[in-house]
Amino acid sequence: MVLKGLNVVDLSRVLAGPFCAQLLADGGASVIKVESREGDENRRWTPIMPDGISSNFASVNRGKRFMTLNLKSPAAPEILRRLVRHADVMLHSFLPDTAARLGLTYDALHALNPRMIFCSLSGYGECGPLRNKPGYDLMVQAFCGAMSVTGYEDGPPVRTGISFIDMATGLSAYGAIMTALYARETSGTGTSVRASLLETAVALLGYHAVAWLQASIVPRKQGSGGANQAPYQAFRCRDGYLLVGAPNNPAWLRLCAALGDDTLAADPRFATNASRVEHKAALIPLLEAHFSRQSVAYWTDVLEAAGIAVSPIQTLDQVMTHPQVHANELVIASVAEDGGAVPLVGMPFKLGGERPDTLRSARALGADTDDILRSDLAFTDCEIDRLRATETI
Repeated sequence: MVLKGLNVVDLSRVLAGPFCAQLLADGGASVIKVESREGDENRRWTPIMPDGISSNFASVNRGKRFMTLNLKSPAAPEILRRLVRHADVMLHSFLPDTAARLGLTYDALHALNPRMIFCSLSGYGECGPLRNKPGYDLMVQAFCGAMSVTGYEDGPPVRTGISFIDMATGLSAYGAIMTALYARETSGTGTSVRASLLETAVALLGYHAVAWLQASIVPRKQGSGGANQAPYQAFRCRDGYLLVGAPNNPAWLRLCAALGDDTLAADPRFATNASRVEHKAALIPLLEAHFSRQSVAYWTDVLEAAGIAVSPIQTLDQVMTHPQVHANELVIASVAEDGGAVPLVGMPFKLGGERPDTLRSARALGADTDDILRSDLAFTDCEIDRLRATETI
């Protein structure tokens, strides 16, 4: 556990920040999640799992200890000061003005603990006219242009089925924190890390953004495929859908041979990827006629044998039970409060060839409050009782 001995205070909520903190916990860091007395809002989002915790919350909060804190209480600043002095990393996802009101600024906390890495996450960044606008994954999918390139050209806006901006922001923040920790080894001091859903989303626009910046090309929706390659999309088979990709000429010729169609290979309209893209409206129906005659399994076997990039369009249950997923140990067993095993998705990379699988699953709101205050922050039992009586915890 390469991060053993690292202390992290997680004041963030929903997905991006908690996912970042969970990755730190997976690496061996001791992570304290601090929630309001009402709890992180995604604790209450459906579906609720058999242990009473939502799947949303459970997916990004394993391996942590949990305490509650009313940040509006007059006693809260002292608890925060002790948490800061105890921490190597602190992260939060308050709006910039809210964070400033609560005293959660880099300058203020750096003065208390110069070695601490201070990470703030926001929806739209910490500068500009939208700096204090709340940002959820779906809102930023709309704002950043992702929904303008998702779905079919004549269809309505479509959300990407996973919260990819939230999760990617968590990964971005994790990478930045690890970079800051590495820099601390040389400088001896901590620094600030800032990440936002918008900055992550714009970075993920990738070649779409470059095409507009350099050639004023506005991308169009492409359904299941891409605008720059053909064939490179889903095709309906007799019993489902199959994603097929043959964007280069050798792959295209192998595909024609696998389909047993010499006329496709000889057609000058389809001689190069550029010409296939140009004549895609004519090409796709010809390919669909072939694929519709056989099953997904049949074409998967045939095309894989021919060295063609191919994948069935799988449902989530098929993915989570697939032997390739289990061979890579992506499903791990975390430990529930009753000692039983709870299956979760492991971290998306391995450290030293290993992926931890014995961390505690997410726990009840405030489950570790007393222990953290007593053991980590040196509060007495009388002080803890007083904090509870004043609704600070």
